[in-house]
Amino acid sequence: MPHVIAIEDEAASSLAECDDALSVSGFQPEDEESLHHAALQLRRLGNNRTFLGDLLIDELKRQHADDGGENSYGPQVIMLRPSGKGDFFIRANIWPSEDEHAMRASGGGAFVYSQPHDHNFNFLTVGYLGPGYWSNYYEYEYEDVVGYRGEWVALRFIERSRLEQGKIMLYRAHVDVHDQMPADALSISINIMHTSGAQAWLDQYSFDLENHRIGRIISNGSSEAFLRIAVGMGCGEARDLAEGFGNSHPSDRMRLAAWGALASVETDLAARDGVWRAAETAGSRLVAAEAKQRRMELA
Repeated sequence: MPHVIAIEDEAASSLAECDDALSVSGFQPEDEESLHHAALQLRRLGNNRTFLGDLLIDELKRQHADDGGENSYGPQVIMLRPSGKGDFFIRANIWPSEDEHAMRASGGGAFVYSQPHDHNFNFLTVGYLGPGYWSNYYEYEYEDVVGYRGEWVALRFIERSRLEQGKIMLYRAHVDVHDQMPADALSISINIMHTSGAQAWLDQYSFDLENHRIGRIISNGSSEAFLRIAVGMGCGEARDLAEGFGNSHPSDRMRLAAWGALASVETDLAARDGVWRAAETAGSRLVAAEAKQRRMELA
């Protein structure tokens, strides 16, 4: 399960002070010194019991003059320090209880409740307000997984617990799987998220916990969508690019997207089956397994 990091510190810092302290050396979760430094800064930011409320009030007051700015707000996420200025960003997450109007209106899926998943990045989190969301925690061996839909995974159940106020945890990329459930009352967590240039190409999965299987890859990026659109528009160069990607791209996920784009423009079932037949022998275990499933679905 995510590592619980116990840090006793009564100092409170502002968001700007936290940002400045982290910006000096960055956030490298695999380095113990960097991890401890980031956890200490998160502890001190969490000790500031007024900064988030003050920030939200200020935003509401100037809403009429808002031009979009750098901050990103949504029903669940408040971006406190955007990405693009280093190897981390900071955000606050809102976790409604089952009694909240947002839950009744949007359903738990809008808040990633009952959607077991891992992460393709490391991040620190602290319970800032409320009793915190519940999670059933599991672990698995990422290196043993190919990643195709329905693949059996050796998931190990660890425990059920919640992110109480003041609790700091490190979620480890490609190790920790959690199935989140609603908080008992409205809760807020604050996260320091690690980012890297390679992150977009690292797979993140949903899981079928009952059957211990991969649900699907949930980390699809813009490149896959762009390729599918280009091929769909009938551009010959895009088709050539997709064929090249399908056979030799270093990312298996991109290979699968390329074959999917090529199959999507074939209206004849036999031609579509031919695309997936070729994909089965393209040299990727992920693509081969998915292609076999796609051919069975066509049949």
